[in-house]
Amino acid sequence: MHWQDRIIVDPAILTGKPVIKGTRMAVEFILELLAEGWSYEQIEQNYPSLTDDDIQAALHYAADALKRERVYPLAV
Repeated sequence: MHWQDRIIVDPAILTGKPVIKGTRMAVEFILELLAEGWSYEQIEQNYPSLTDDDIQAALHYAADALKRERVYPLAV
């Protein structure tokens, strides 16, 4: 599965934040729910437009974003 098939970035939707295609569900919101301990089942019960594949896509998107992130060491 490629996250690109499920996630879009459109300046007209949530000011360009990455969202699940066909929804206004931001990737960052899904990640926050997971970080708070929500299960896939809880997310899907509360947000029926989301599927397991959508949640997985959000995780893959985040992983790819971190891979591309540059880290600059700071002198201490």
